[in-house]
Amino acid sequence: MSVRYDDKSERFILETANTCYVMQILFDKYPVHLYYGKKDGCCEVSYMNPYKSFSPYFEEHGQNYSPDVGMAEYSYFGSGDFRITPLRIKNKNGDSVTHFTYDGYRIFNGRMELPRLPYSEADSDTQTLELSLSDSVSGCRLKLFYTVFPNEDVIARYALVENKSGAPVTVEKIMSLMLDLPTSDFDMISLYGAHNAERSFQRVPLFHGVQSVMSRRGASGHQYNPFTALCSKNATEREGDVYGFNFVYSGNFLSETEVDQTGFTRVSLGLGSENFSWLLKEGDSFMTPEAVMTYSEKGLGGMSRNFHSFVRAHILPPEPFEKRPVVLNTWEACYFDIDEKEMLRFAKSAADAGIDMLVMDDGWFGARNNDKAGLGDWYVNKNKFRDGLKTFVDRVKAHGIKFGIWIEPEMVNPDSDLFRTHPEWCIRCTDRESTLSRSQLVLDMSNNDVVEYLKKSFSDTFDGIAIDYFKWDMNRHMSEVGSPALPPERQGETAYRYMLGVYDLYRWFAQHFPNAMIENCSGGGGRYDLGMMKYSTQIWTSDNTWPKKRMKIQYSSTLAYPTAAMSCHVSNPRNICANPDELKYRWHVALNGPLGYEMHLPNASDEIKETVKAQVAAYREYEELILRGDFYRIFSPFDSNYYAYYFTNAERSEFLLSFEQSYGESASRVYLFIPEADENAEYLDTVSGEVFSGKTLTRGIEVKTKETDPYSVMWHFVKK
Repeated sequence: MSVRYDDKSERFILETANTCYVMQILFDKYPVHLYYGKKDGCCEVSYMNPYKSFSPYFEEHGQNYSPDVGMAEYSYFGSGDFRITPLRIKNKNGDSVTHFTYDGYRIFNGRMELPRLPYSEADSDTQTLELSLSDSVSGCRLKLFYTVFPNEDVIARYALVENKSGAPVTVEKIMSLMLDLPTSDFDMISLYGAHNAERSFQRVPLFHGVQSVMSRRGASGHQYNPFTALCSKNATEREGDVYGFNFVYSGNFLSETEVDQTGFTRVSLGLGSENFSWLLKEGDSFMTPEAVMTYSEKGLGGMSRNFHSFVRAHILPPEPFEKRPVVLNTWEACYFDIDEKEMLRFAKSAADAGIDMLVMDDGWFGARNNDKAGLGDWYVNKNKFRDGLKTFVDRVKAHGIKFGIWIEPEMVNPDSDLFRTHPEWCIRCTDRESTLSRSQLVLDMSNNDVVEYLKKSFSDTFDGIAIDYFKWDMNRHMSEVGSPALPPERQGETAYRYMLGVYDLYRWFAQHFPNAMIENCSGGGGRYDLGMMKYSTQIWTSDNTWPKKRMKIQYSSTLAYPTAAMSCHVSNPRNICANPDELKYRWHVALNGPLGYEMHLPNASDEIKETVKAQVAAYREYEELILRGDFYRIFSPFDSNYYAYYFTNAERSEFLLSFEQSYGESASRVYLFIPEADENAEYLDTVSGEVFSGKTLTRGIEVKTKETDPYSVMWHFVKK
């Protein structure tokens, strides 16, 4: 049993393979938090109530319990806790004071499904604890869910509010997860950035007060990722306490961390209150998206591998093909300048190089000759494809390769047939001018008529055509957030309802085109989150394909997300790189995830074409490790001029080791250690043909840095 209740102590114990989570019902009313960490540390825990003057308390308990200073499981606005609180409900009396007390519990196998939302799939070992609470004044009920995934050391958290007050109430803020920890001796890790610079690594000490990362953009965004972590000051890749948190959602979010007057730390993650409110009528309920958390005493790498295993096993969709296809994408080579003749040249070049799939990017539909027109008009441009899309796709497939196509369902250009017909189908506020971004507006996906139009439009265009892959893009964020389809009292629901509509369309694509995979994209990595990973086999990591920049983006992405989801391309726009050695460097960088190419392969030299062909063949040797192996970081490109890491299988009989130098530096020696190697064995490096002892691998492979760049080297060790 991963979840159990001890009657005598009124304690709930949630156990995974390596962690333990303990809470207690205090005074038969209040779920309080006792412990979260390694298994052998939870034996002697007890409730701490470090009372401070000015902290409110209930008369019947005196200073033995104050909502303001103790560690709680979930806290409420306005009822004596002055710290960040996860729930605020404006009730029928007009105030927003919220206070719930414990009613009971239920333990069951599996998990609750979250209607219309992405969530982690249960397996035979999954168990869930459900706590029931009620607010006697507002008449609302609250259920807190803890779903335990024991094999991956992950606990999922989500909440449900039900209105039984007899009158409408408004949920003004609601969070999926709250965790109190009895110390503030942590560094906080977060991932910040911008378009073309997603997920930059940031590690800073916690300070007294509130530290937060958030998005109010209608998408998780390039600027702040929903993932955060708290780590002990001395935590390294392999040692130290690390708590990781993430959100299975793709829209606005709030991650708050507060160090309070007692030196305790509170973490809260969920929807927040910006661009969110929800009207609950009598009998209605609201379920939050899911948040997930993990703990590891094995440093940042241990935390990452917990999340990697969890996402692969419980989030990512099933693989649609026997082998993940290596793709040739046309964007960097062609932009909008495409037609059938040119695309068939690409198809032949892809097939000759052993590439599995041609992906035709933007420019194939409507009046789409630039980014100012055509979005929303999802029918083929007959001037470019005179015999129609089906005939063209059949001609591509005659080369023995798969076919993929670019779409951007959520957007519309003002210069489009769709906008001219339905201007009211856009996100907008009454009487306000709608600002443009990238020459486009956002379709109102909270309006079911819009979603149904898109389903019909894509069905009319793609039915009967063997599409193997959709690259789903989303190239602007929301402003003037409002929906003409919603009444005034529900305008605060627009952004959330928008995401529900997006998820509905994703599920429809998966059901309607069951043999196709989806690669998610939002100007690169602008929706690089667990919600998108539920429906996307992989995600385009960044529009920035320059390898020296990509190293940092890819390094930080691996902190929270598995390499299997990280689409990595060898980029050579307009064939500016004619040197096979430099192309090898770009390939080494791209081997951090599933492989693809961005180049004008038809116009490349024979030498480059042969180089690509050899790269694709070699990738197939390493693919299983990259997609499903355990991942270990050695050097961070944020701390030095190089990035080093390796993949290994469960048996530790195979290692793929990579060293990539971003900029030249004075020649020096660095050592790449693989402690998981067997010291008593020998390993063949299939790249060089050399044999290495296990002792050499554990004590460190020596690498000499170069004064010039680029430079990279890779080893593939197989145990003899």
